[in-house]
Amino acid sequence: MNVDKQLSENLEFFQRTIHYRFKNINTLVIAFTHSSYANENRHSDIISNERLEFLGDAVLNIIISDYIYRNYPDLPEGELTRIRASVVCEPSLAQCAKKLNIGKFLLLGKGEEMTGGRERISILSDAFEAILAAIFLDGDLEAARQWALSQLEPTIKAAAQGTVFRDYKTLLQEYIQRNGEERIEYEIVKECGPDHNKEFYVEVRHSNKVIGTGSGKSKKEAEQNAAKYALEQLRLTI
Repeated sequence: MNVDKQLSENLEFFQRTIHYRFKNINTLVIAFTHSSYANENRHSDIISNERLEFLGDAVLNIIISDYIYRNYPDLPEGELTRIRASVVCEPSLAQCAKKLNIGKFLLLGKGEEMTGGRERISILSDAFEAILAAIFLDGDLEAARQWALSQLEPTIKAAAQGTVFRDYKTLLQEYIQRNGEERIEYEIVKECGPDHNKEFYVEVRHSNKVIGTGSGKSKKEAEQNAAKYALEQLRLTI
């Protein structure tokens, strides 16, 4: 993949920022490439970061799980799950992405650019995971671990203290399980808008009854909002 002068400068600056130098710079280019840009340039065989994001999500989960398992030996499985869910979530990862100014370096389609894609939480969190996967592939798991923890260790500690983003899906599931009841299910009931600016609508069901609804710019955000609404309806303190 050929890169122009501005992109080359951005890549060089970003590598200095994250203190990691890629052996294969194209891997980082792909990590910055949103699907909207790839779709607008199909004739150029440009690859989006969606596959990297998929891999990065798995790599991040094992890194965070390993860290909290080793550093919080007295916590039960439920607490470890809560901490991990609070760290590996869109708001947490997007916050890290914003600190690194990742939005500035993204390759976006025109429509996504015009509708504020560089600040969209779902795009930023996906890009963070894609970059982590790029480091994992270009280097190894240890390189990925060091970078991920350099960004997320304060968030992990805050989550352990209960002072970070609250994962409403986990809170709702814990409430349901405390009452010995069956699992809850989330269903996307509607999608509106063009591909670069979609709105997702979700219902959360328990015992075939809708207990909450929510919407968002990503499926994860919509599910969180539906769970939050369900908790409010159950009159929990959140």
